[in-house]
Amino acid sequence: MMQAFDFLFGQYKNYSTLDTSLEIIAVIFGFLSVWYSKQNKIWVFPTGMVSTVIFVYLLYKWELLGDMMINAYYFIMSIYGWYIWTSKVDETHVTPISRTTKKEKTTSVFIFIATLIFVYLIYTKFDKWTSWVAYVDTTTTAIFFVGMWLMAKRKIENWIFWIVGDLISIPLYFYKGFTFTSFQYLGFTFIAIFGYLTWKKSLHKNPTT
Repeated sequence: MMQAFDFLFGQYKNYSTLDTSLEIIAVIFGFLSVWYSKQNKIWVFPTGMVSTVIFVYLLYKWELLGDMMINAYYFIMSIYGWYIWTSKVDETHVTPISRTTKKEKTTSVFIFIATLIFVYLIYTKFDKWTSWVAYVDTTTTAIFFVGMWLMAKRKIENWIFWIVGDLISIPLYFYKGFTFTSFQYLGFTFIAIFGYLTWKKSLHKNPTT
């Protein structure tokens, strides 16, 4: 039992109580954000912003630049998404759940490629290409950038990107030594699957272009 505990949480012996507490708080608010997203509730954004601010601080300390940029981007896109979700398309209706258009799919490809290039340049500048983790980190950054943009636009396809990115992040964060965050992404995966099914059901009830 003790060996299993050390395997999962032994790395936290070297962390300060403050950093560990902050990580747990960020994980809790991260769960709340994804849960509210599944429920199609506007609280996805304020709860997500609390989580991302904390993670930006922690990831900067841990020198995980790609992950830090993901969370900084989440914060910015949360402001944008908050605006989009509350914007009225007519006198009584706000922006609905919808599928991506051809133009938005093209934009998604552009965001993915541009993110890969941007993170590559950042890692090169700071000489962070020291292991395979950097390459995986770059890929997940691009995946999550697209997913967050689609979520801000209230597009159902955002869940596909979250699911793929979450599945990659579970072992990645565990390998990095951040067990709580790894568990967070495990939970995110299940919520994302149910989120996709919930949004799909809602979309069928209220079909849009």
